[in-house]
Formats: sequence, C-alpha cells, structure tokens
Amino acid sequence: MFTATPAQDHRALRFLTAGSVDDGKSTLIGRLLYDSRAILADQLDTLEKKAAGAPIDLSLLTDGLEAEREQGITIDVAYRYFATKTRKFIIADAPGHEQYTRNMVTAAAGSDAAVVLVDITKLDTSVRPVSLLPQTRRHALLAHLLRVPSIVFAVNKLDAVGHPERAYTTVRDALLGFAEAAGIRVAGIVPVSALRGDNVTQPMAASWYDGPSLLQLLESLPTAQERKDGELLLPVQYVAREGEGTGNQPRTLWGRIAHGRVKAGDRVQLFPSGQLATVAEVRLAGAVVGVVEAGQSAGIVLDRQLDVSRGDWIATPQGIHAAQRFSATLAWLDSEPAVIGRKYWVRHGNRWVQARISAIDHRLDIHTLEETDAHELAVNDIGHVTVELQQPLPVESYETNRIGGALIVVDPASNRTSGALLVRAAA
Repeated sequence: MFTATPAQDHRALRFLTAGSVDDGKSTLIGRLLYDSRAILADQLDTLEKKAAGAPIDLSLLTDGLEAEREQGITIDVAYRYFATKTRKFIIADAPGHEQYTRNMVTAAAGSDAAVVLVDITKLDTSVRPVSLLPQTRRHALLAHLLRVPSIVFAVNKLDAVGHPERAYTTVRDALLGFAEAAGIRVAGIVPVSALRGDNVTQPMAASWYDGPSLLQLLESLPTAQERKDGELLLPVQYVAREGEGTGNQPRTLWGRIAHGRVKAGDRVQLFPSGQLATVAEVRLAGAVVGVVEAGQSAGIVLDRQLDVSRGDWIATPQGIHAAQRFSATLAWLDSEPAVIGRKYWVRHGNRWVQARISAIDHRLDIHTLEETDAHELAVNDIGHVTVELQQPLPVESYETNRIGGALIVVDPASNRTSGALLVRAAA
C-alpha cells in the first residue's frame, strides 16, 4: 500500500517530527543524521566520550538546551539539515509536551511533510481498536488543518514488543481508521526502531513488511506548492529606496509572493489604498528578472511613486476582496481561554489590526472527532469561530492559500502568541 516511488521533486524537503512526549522524535532525527553521516567529527567524538562505552544517546544531537538535557524532553523546535545522494532535508524537531504545542504549530506552518511518531509501547495492542494517545491525534489533526501536504506515521520502538507484526498491524489499522474519520490523507505508515536503526534509513529485513524505509519514503514526497497561475497576491514586507537624498529615487517593494506571478508591464492594485499602478520592473535577489513566481521573494518597482508601507498588499486589480468579518478554525495555544467578546491583536501577512471573537460555533473533540457546543476554548483546543476586525483585511480561504488565509492571535496584555486562525470563509 505504501510503496516509495522515485522522487520527481528534488527540492529540499522541509519536514517536522511530532507526537507525544518520549515517543522518540529526537532519537529518530539523531538516527537519520548518524546513518547519513551528517554529524561533525568533533560532535561525534563528544557524544562517544559522554557515552563512555555505552550506546550513543542520539537524542542529544537535537536536544541542545540545558533544560532539555536535564529533563529529557524537547522544549523548543530544533532545526537540523542533512542530505542524501538524491535530496536535501530540513528537519524540525517539535516538542511533544502539551505545554509546547504552540512550537509544534510554528514548525508545521512551513513544512512540506509531518512525521508523527507513535510509541507502540504506550498502547494496549490487545484491544481493538487501539486507543491512540491524545497528542498523536492532536498533532496529526493540527498538521492536517495547517495543510501540511504529506502526513506520515512512524510506529516506533518495534524492538521493544514481543510480537512486532501483530502489534504493528493493530496500530496501523487504528491509525487508518482515525485518519479516515478525520479526513486525513496518509502518505505512509512505517514501522521503525529509532534506537536500533531498523527501517529508518535502510529497509527492514522482515517477512511481514515489504514497504519503504522512512528515509526512502521521505525522498519520494513532494514539496508544498502554492498556485502560480491566476491572480497575484503579495504582502509587502519591506520598502527599500535606492540612492541618496530625498528626490524621486525609485522604491522597491519587497515581499514573498503568496500566489500568482508578476512581471514588468503588469497592472496591479494596492491595498488598503485601492490605487492602481503598472509594474516597471521586478527583481529577484537584487537582480532585474523577467518574472517572479509564487513562493519566491520579489522586489517590485512601480511606474509612479505611491504611499506604500510594510503591511500593505499588492494584487491583480479587483483581485483583493477585503473582509471585516470571517469564519475560521482557531487552534488555541494560550493558558488563558479564548472567550467571546475579548479583544486581541491579529497579524495577517505583515499587518496588525485589532479583532474580537464574536462567536464560538463549536469545539472539536479530538477523541471522538465530534463537534461540541462551547462558550470558550481552552489551551490546545481546536474550534470554529467567527472573528470581527477593526479594519478590513484581504483574507482568503486557508484551503486555497496558506499565506492569505492564516492569521496569528496575540494577547494585547501579555504579548503572548495565543492562537492560530485558519480562515474558512469571509462573512
């Protein structure tokens, strides 16, 4: 069912590891780095000295904070890089503890794939269906909601169970049942032993499994693609002026294209002013080029001087439809609950506006996947809400675009990042 195919997409794959506490995420990444020879000699020497003849603790390759080493858990997202003969990889090791779910959301927002680890030793495989851990379900749901294109389940610690084939099959069936009920398209379910190295980089020699190793599967996965055809949408991040003095030097409007493409001669419209202009030239990495596409950072020079600043948007004329009220999925990450009527700051692209939650339609029960009535959302809850803005914003459905449809929520009193809004539809 899950057979690796030759990789057609050779661009670097950004993937995160997620799951519950002590599922072996850091050890798995350490195994990938160790087996792919992506560890510096002096770093390996230090680990071998610490081990003092015992097996190397591979989790230390990612758990770099002193508090992480002391407690034996991952607290912050750790990024690591490695490459094989066919592909480059950027790994984000996300914390498993519920307290640090916000860090997992941060890592998932820009990822092409998510590897959700399942510690088979924590599950009662004698009962069908197997009851999955809450963080396994929560992280898979969040990766799905955040439109991570490929979700892979890695069933870990197969070396620690007596009947690995029977245990793996039981857990696999539970994962497939959960994914089907949640609408999650699974890219693969792979049995591994991160500690021993079974089926991580090399296929496992087992008669009951003939699928790819985890690395083989990762090498075959596509990168995320925003649409390049159609209307232009670009959030302005930085305005640069060339030359000295205060004359009419051209200004370059820099930002990463959310969707569409731009070239010299295109007619564009600015938000929120609504003014129209023509693109005089476009730049990529400082050089004038013919066209810049979605996913690339473009510098746009207009044919006339207009008042444009960080937080504005550039789009195809009539391509922006601003809304002051919209429905959204809200992943709440703050210890203080989200309540109806309270004011928050929201950031959309590079623009900040005040907003309030005008209604909480329901909360998603991660255990039953049922929608239940709710008047507030507690930490790590996922719900559907209605949001009202102080000023209109050019929001889009998150389903169609991850940049135009995403907002972060910030508590105005504490300045904590409190939640992530994924736009469903403008009201």
